[in-house]
Amino acid sequence: MAFQAGGQWSVPRPVPESLEAQAYLQDYATLLEAVSFPSVVLDHGWDVVLTNTAFETLFRGVGPHPTAMPGDNFLRFVLFHPDANTVLGEHESRWCLPMLAHFAAAVERHGHDHGLQSIRRDIAQDPIMEAAYRQGLPHWIRAVGEQAVEHDGAVRPLLHPDPRWGATDCRVVDETPRTLREMGYTRLTLVLRPARRPAPAVRRAQRPRRAAGHLSVVAAPEA
Repeated sequence: MAFQAGGQWSVPRPVPESLEAQAYLQDYATLLEAVSFPSVVLDHGWDVVLTNTAFETLFRGVGPHPTAMPGDNFLRFVLFHPDANTVLGEHESRWCLPMLAHFAAAVERHGHDHGLQSIRRDIAQDPIMEAAYRQGLPHWIRAVGEQAVEHDGAVRPLLHPDPRWGATDCRVVDETPRTLREMGYTRLTLVLRPARRPAPAVRRAQRPRRAAGHLSVVAAPEA
């Protein structure tokens, strides 16, 4: 069972069988909690293994969702949660499309993974998301370059619920040590930058929810 660094148990997920590996994750959770920036450990299918309090604070304002909570599967949150654009700035171009590109690569490596297959089915059920994945994504990668899809080093906009941060940017930093990598995990930390402008709570509350799964950057397929 995976758990959050702050001590909250999450949904049941596979964990390493060895007691030594489990002990390592428990100690790593303590380390993660000492980090002041949002930080998360993910498996190859973006299931969340560990988070710290700063990560939970960043997403504290999102509403409930049966399959796309940020503390359960981060890819599903980015793609399918209607509140994703209230936290992830320039959500479609700066978050959705890079994540779709990483998902496509993961499907090539782990095509028989049940979790990835489930995400692929959900993408296929949305015509615009499917068009983005099958047709728009290759064109987008050619237009922006391979570096745009990389997580490590990418600077992406955020809308933090804490007005001290507000509308800001974060640099995504891959901090995966060898032991975590050998377990099949990746650690990403969002290094926050000073706020570009304040984000009052009333303005944030009025931000429109997007239609789940819909991308406007890719034209809808013609009938």
